[in-house]
Amino acid sequence: MKPIEKEARLSDILLVAATEAELCGHPGLVCGIGPVEAAVATARAIALEQPTGVLHVGVAGAKGITPGRLVIGTEAVYCDLTAEVPVVQQATPDPTLLATTEAALPYAVALPIGTSAAVDGPCSAHPGIRVEGMEGFAVLRACELAGTPAVEVRAVSNEIGEGDRARWQVARGIDTLAEVLPGLLAALRT
Repeated sequence: MKPIEKEARLSDILLVAATEAELCGHPGLVCGIGPVEAAVATARAIALEQPTGVLHVGVAGAKGITPGRLVIGTEAVYCDLTAEVPVVQQATPDPTLLATTEAALPYAVALPIGTSAAVDGPCSAHPGIRVEGMEGFAVLRACELAGTPAVEVRAVSNEIGEGDRARWQVARGIDTLAEVLPGLLAALRT
């Protein structure tokens, strides 16, 4: 895990992404790919840095949403876990950060975002999940347990189920994030 630089927090909002590319040149935490790495890195960063909020960003697969389109997570749903006993499978964004994000990105779609450790994982079995990433639930749940407000924003890069990765538009998704992050971070700082 890459150490967090002090300037990684803008007005105590910690920017978190799975990869350096998804940070789009902004200082922040590279939490790693997948829910385990994301949860551990985020929990550690919160304990060390004590941010007042977390903005989690990245690319995602989606059903019926054009690549490059932004999605604001109304909840994060963990799709991999099935058990005979009650378990936590959802984490919700902070209402204030969510409202600020929706106001800053009025053209974005607001939907639940599924989290699965597998590309094209079991999120399709969950009704209403049209967007799928690999870290959102883990980041938001770590924030929830620490009492740190958080929100998730994803840029669509591919259609869920598209097996031909040559058709994925990851660069387009990252370009979309790069376009909106300065304004979104400014809105969340105020």
